[in-house]
Amino acid sequence: MSKRRVLVTTGGGDCPGLNAVIRAVVKRFSLEPDWEVLGSMEAFNGLLRDPMEVVTLDEAAVSGIHTRGGTIIKTTNKGGPFAWPVRNPDGTWYTVDRVEDFKQRLEQLGVEAIISIGGEGSMDIAHQLGKRGVNVVGVPKTIDNDLSATDVTFGFQTAVEIATEAVDRLVTTASSHSRLMILEVMGRHAGWIALHSAIAGGADVCLIPEIPYDLEQVAYKINRQMKTEGFAIVVIAEGAKAKDGHSVSKKSDEVGYANVLYGGVGHQLAQELKPHVTMDSRVMILGHLQRGGTPAAYDRVLSTEFGVKAAELVLEGQFGMMASFQNNEITAVPIEEAISEYNFVKEDTQQVRTARGVGICLGDRNFGPQVKWDTAEKMANATAKG
Repeated sequence: MSKRRVLVTTGGGDCPGLNAVIRAVVKRFSLEPDWEVLGSMEAFNGLLRDPMEVVTLDEAAVSGIHTRGGTIIKTTNKGGPFAWPVRNPDGTWYTVDRVEDFKQRLEQLGVEAIISIGGEGSMDIAHQLGKRGVNVVGVPKTIDNDLSATDVTFGFQTAVEIATEAVDRLVTTASSHSRLMILEVMGRHAGWIALHSAIAGGADVCLIPEIPYDLEQVAYKINRQMKTEGFAIVVIAEGAKAKDGHSVSKKSDEVGYANVLYGGVGHQLAQELKPHVTMDSRVMILGHLQRGGTPAAYDRVLSTEFGVKAAELVLEGQFGMMASFQNNEITAVPIEEAISEYNFVKEDTQQVRTARGVGICLGDRNFGPQVKWDTAEKMANATAKG
């Protein structure tokens, strides 16, 4: 008698804890003798390739992988059943909808349901597949913590730990050289990593996408910090922007890939501040270090809980749902609810109040006299008088 099958996919950027989810799904289904787990390589693309790149995930395949970063079935944020890239004879590209082909291949393999592990983009694809008749369960994954309907996503805590360690290390070199150190962290639209690591690391300034910054306020805070402590630390999310400014980004030049790439706002800020601060500055872009490597214990536990919950949702036939962590409990919410609203940092959130409460400048409040400064010397004089 053939076994019933569930297919696991990991989509979007890699994230600490992906392997722990995969392992938990396999472990949970191993308790059901009539089920087996398959994995599609590189999200949904493995199923759509010829020949198909689909692997069997048994207990031997997932043994010990919960401590490893990345994903053993790989991941991608390109392609997919709704926008499969096809190349024209002249070298240009277009995309086609391959959902019906996708469904036929699921039927060919005897797959009854998909567990889609991913962020906002992957959850949107999962929701659309559900509307087209595919049985889908979601697991929220993003280091940016930008999915709604869950208090936290796995991978976020590990990213914060890495960013906080970077702040700690920059403090020692900044104090030794009396410098301004600017740390750029991930966060295109949501500043959760920047905000948490700034609080944990004791940064002086934290700039996030949700709060456009006033350069004068930032410069005043830095110069005041230089006067009292002799150095300053700024944490800035990659999607941050000045008032009346714009984020630092560009379109990807990869073939068939339309995503926008962020990065470089830290260097832009350093140049903007140069005429207005009294110390040398250095910039560090943390980049992909935040999403690689071994997941923290917290993320391993959360990932395992999500994986078990997702498996149970499939067994119970609760499709169109996403595993969720709310009020210290693992529960489930409609995928549609999770993608209906972006999880932005809000003005009244506890972390914003905490940051302000310990004197972290978020770039939007007055930290000194309302004075226009033209040079670093005038700024220094105003700071000394303040």
